[in-house]
Parts: sequence; structure tokens; C-alpha cells
Amino acid sequence: MYQADIYATTTFLKEVLERSTTTQGLAWLTQKTELIASGAAQPKDLYLAFSAAPRFVGKAPLHLTQHDHATAQQIRPGFDPGRWNAAQAARTMLILSLPHQDGQAFKEQIETLFNTADMGELVALYAALPLLPHPELFRGRAAEGFRTNMGDVFEAVALDNPYPADYMEEDAWNNMVLKTLFVGKPIFRIYGIEKRRNVKLARILSDYAHERWAAGRPVSPELWRPVGPFINEAILADIQKLFSQPNELEQLAAALACSESSSSSARELLDAHPQLKARVEDGEITWNLIGTRNLQLN
Repeated sequence: MYQADIYATTTFLKEVLERSTTTQGLAWLTQKTELIASGAAQPKDLYLAFSAAPRFVGKAPLHLTQHDHATAQQIRPGFDPGRWNAAQAARTMLILSLPHQDGQAFKEQIETLFNTADMGELVALYAALPLLPHPELFRGRAAEGFRTNMGDVFEAVALDNPYPADYMEEDAWNNMVLKTLFVGKPIFRIYGIEKRRNVKLARILSDYAHERWAAGRPVSPELWRPVGPFINEAILADIQKLFSQPNELEQLAAALACSESSSSSARELLDAHPQLKARVEDGEITWNLIGTRNLQLN
């Protein structure tokens, strides 16, 4: 669907790194990327440089301006390096330096990195997926990231990353959203959550809510974000339950879900709560606000 411009991406990352690492670190990175791009490098040159990046460029958080964030979105819709560090940016530059005319050969080299990576390296690789050439070749690898038990690695592929929304099949996407809730990560950081809403996911999330309620466990108000357009009579009963909860965030989620539904029953339910309806119509209530507040409370 998308092919990020490699030159624009590496130019952007280099400019950001100039504010986030030393002159010596940048010189080391330039030498390594030029060697890899020349085609004269041996496979071990990439693997050793990829591993050594933190030692030479450090792990300082990237210093990003508002202009940087806007540039990232221009390079690739959904590209958000706001939580990246210098080593992560350097590792992304290294793999983007690889010759990539042969898609299968490129994929094999990236897969070798995945297969030998430590946790920090995996984070860099998964976050870089939407920036890679031939991104469609890495659907299987992204699905592996959804199954990991390493929290930082799961975040790298599932959160603030446009790759899943743009490339993953529906079942894989649905499983990722469910696991995000299961491990207590914030739904508002899933890129494309509205774009990929689907009736099967709504049913899965309703079933999951019922399991939580039956066990006497809380249900995140963010769970209902993908559900609104698919409210049916069964899910309507869930929404009615939300309106009666003492947790205000659940009431807000119920109101937003109803406002996004074409169901006349859902609209009537929202009409029965005029104060909440007015707040929705005024734009006071948003899913991101609900998600942010929920994160602060947990």
C-alpha cells in the first residue's frame, strides 16, 4: 500500500541524529551505511554494525520538534518516532542502506537479523517495518511480533506503528487488538483503529467483555472504540450496562459508541442520556481522551 522513500527517510533520521548523538557516533554510522550501500560489504558487516550501534551512537531519546513530527507523517502516514532512541534510528538507517532490488534477498537478510536479535534489536526491527522496501513481504514476521510475550517488542509492532493497519489480514489484526487489551496496553496508540473496525472484531470484543464481567474483572472503556458502528441487539445490552456503571469513563465510552452507530435503538439509548449526548456533540468527549485518562488511572 505504501512505499516510504528511502532517501527521504534516511535523510530525516540523519538530521534527527545530529541532535541526538555525538559527532564521532554520526561519523561511525555514515561509514557503516556507505559500506553497506556500496554492495561490497559482507553479511557480517551489517550484523556487527547493527549489534554495535548503541555503543557508538548511544541510546539517548530522539530530540524531535513539531516540524520533525510533521515530516515523519509526510514520509510515511502513521510514522511516529516519538518514542525512538538514537540506537533505534541508527539501526533503521543501517537496514535501509541494504541494496534491495532483489526483494527476496533483502527479506532473507532482514529475517537473519530478526532470528538473531536481542530485545532492543527486535524493537528496532519491528518499528522499522513500515519504512522497509517490499513491506508486503513481512506480514508473517509482523504476526510473530503479535505473539511475543516481551512487552516492549509487542508495543513496537502493535502501537504507534502503521504496518499492522496497512498490511495485516483481518484475523491477525483482530487478534492484535484483543491482545492489546489483554496485556493492558492502550488502544488509542493503535494506528488505524477506526479504519480497521469490523463486525467480527466487535463480536470478539463483546465476548471478551462478558468473560471479564463474569470473572468480576474490570473492562477497559477503550474496548468499545471499535464496536460502535456494529451495535446490534446483543451488543446494545452491553452498552446499556456501561451507562449504568459508576466509572464515568465507561459512561463516556457508551455515549461515543452510540453516537457512531446507525442503529435506531442505539440512538434512542443516547437520547436517554442528554447530558452525555451534548458533550459528544460538542466534541468534548473523544476516544483519545478516554484512552489517555484510562491510562493515567491504571
